[in-house]
Amino acid sequence: MNSKHVILSLVLITILGGCGRPEEGTGRQVIQNKGSDTLVNVAQAWAEAYQTVNPDAAIAVTGGGSGTGIAALLNDTVDIANSSREIKESELATLRAAGHSPQEFIVGYDALAIFLNEANPIQSLTVSQLKAIYGDNGEIVKWSQLGVTVPGCDNDEIIVVSRQNNSGTYAYFREAVLADGDFRLGTRDMHGSKDVVDLVEKTACAIGYSGLAYATDEVHMPCVQQEDGGPCITPNEETAVDGSYPIARPLFMYTSDMPEGAVKVYLDWILSDTGQCIIQGMGYAPVTTPTCPAAL
Repeated sequence: MNSKHVILSLVLITILGGCGRPEEGTGRQVIQNKGSDTLVNVAQAWAEAYQTVNPDAAIAVTGGGSGTGIAALLNDTVDIANSSREIKESELATLRAAGHSPQEFIVGYDALAIFLNEANPIQSLTVSQLKAIYGDNGEIVKWSQLGVTVPGCDNDEIIVVSRQNNSGTYAYFREAVLADGDFRLGTRDMHGSKDVVDLVEKTACAIGYSGLAYATDEVHMPCVQQEDGGPCITPNEETAVDGSYPIARPLFMYTSDMPEGAVKVYLDWILSDTGQCIIQGMGYAPVTTPTCPAAL
């Protein structure tokens, strides 16, 4: 499934400005938004669409990983931190010790897809097989151990593609698949979700994982079984929302305190039909059932 891009008919509304960070020389309010690479494309789409809604607010979006975004929130250099993992208790404690009252907003849902090269014939995997591929001392190191021959993978060796350890995707995969165990040595740790897919596209022997919306026609996504012999669930919007896909997760935005002014209005807009239609149009599952205009 390709990342879908829709053109949305936005209703122009008037929004009162509020708190924010003044943009020098313009009089506009800037909302600093940083974090998850899983969310960065959606966050940029939200920011661009919001300019049509409220030209007096500028949304500055950067990626770098969930850990980077939350670290910026701890350092008070962002207004909103994007994260594809839940904030840690230690991070909450740091914010509270500094006098803050951190707030969590679920802005969508994602199925964490397993990506295989298009030449790979595997159509299904179990969570235990994924653990044996990715986990420390895992026993599955060759594709033939899974009963297949992969065209173009002459040495039969599984090339294990992962994310860097500041990634919320990395942290969630470690929790959901490895039961908080360690990754095997020798994984190829990529900076971003797109990098994972690009490597799997070009490498017949590779397996990777990332957000559903990063899928392309040059990779395919096997269904995943929570238990051996159980139902094999395909990653998609519906199975992410209902939790039937074994590696589904919420996507978060965090603020250091209860949002006010421009930040509150922006978050309310993200959770409105317009904002939720945008995240749905980019391949993720919305938190509501929005009424969306037809794509042009």
